[in-house]
Formats: sequence, structure tokens, C-alpha cells
Amino acid sequence: MKLGILRFTAKLNRIGLWIVVRLPERESLQLASRSIVMIKGKLNGIDFRTVLEPDGKGSHWCKIDEQLCNAAGVQAGDAVTLTIQPTDKWLEPAIPQDLNKTLMAVKGVYDVWKKITPLARWDWIRWINATRVPETRKRRIEKACSMLKSGKRRPCCFNRNLCCEPAVSKNGVLLESEN
Repeated sequence: MKLGILRFTAKLNRIGLWIVVRLPERESLQLASRSIVMIKGKLNGIDFRTVLEPDGKGSHWCKIDEQLCNAAGVQAGDAVTLTIQPTDKWLEPAIPQDLNKTLMAVKGVYDVWKKITPLARWDWIRWINATRVPETRKRRIEKACSMLKSGKRRPCCFNRNLCCEPAVSKNGVLLESEN
């Protein structure tokens, strides 16, 4: 992926307990994908790397963690200057505890998990996380292990262009900010 550097100003928004930044539509349209995109960049001059998530409306957003907010001296409601660039060097996703426990418990599945790409691991985790219902989550973890064991490298029937973080979305669309 050889896209140029994108520079823009955006407002930090609060949605629930999260602080997020929405990419302006013009910048988002310059990205090669409507799905997740790994980026590196600067927020008010502070280096960071993260995943841009789809907002379910054809654009992107990302979570701005407390550590980055503190380093940049910003909070929800502030306008920030971002300089970002897509990168092919994917960060490893944090494996949720319940998924990790099942991956380790089912013979051979963790070995398959380690052989798939980081992007594929992001897809599995996003698919599993995309529900608020504990029973559905449990079934998805079991199904993921079964599919991985049978050789599937990605979840099937998963729309990668929807916002799949229940804490900040509804019906696959990023919620509006509270500030």
C-alpha cells in the first residue's frame, strides 16, 4: 500500500467511555479500503499507530487512548491535527481472554491461529466482538475454532465495512458523539 501522507484537523469525540476521532470524508476516501486500515502517524506531533475502523457509512474512525490523549494534552471536544499514513505493518490485535482460552484448549487451533496473517486475526476478533449478546459471542468463538481447525483463514459472512465495536456502534454504524 503506497498511499501518501494525509494531514487534517478533526475534533475528538466522546462516545460512551471512549474518545474517538472521525476522519473527514475527503481523507477517508483517499484510503484504499472502506474496511480496517493500519496507520502510523502523529496526533498533535505525538507518534502513534492504530487501526482505522469503518464507521458503517463509508468513512473511518479510530479510538484515541488515554495515554495518547495525556501525551498530546488533549481531551474530548478538542480539535487535533493528525498526520497519518497507511502501513502494511500490522500490529498484533489483543486477543480477548475468552477467545485465547478456547484457542489454547482446542487441540491444534492455536497453531493455525499463529499461521494466519495479523489482518486475518483482526477479522476474527472483530467478528467475535461484534455482538453484545454473551451467548452469541460464545457461539462465535466455538465456530471460529471449528472453522480455523477446518482450514478457514477468515470468518465467512462478515461485512468488513461495518463498525463492529458494540461500545460505540449500533447496527454496524458508529454512534454520534456526546459532546
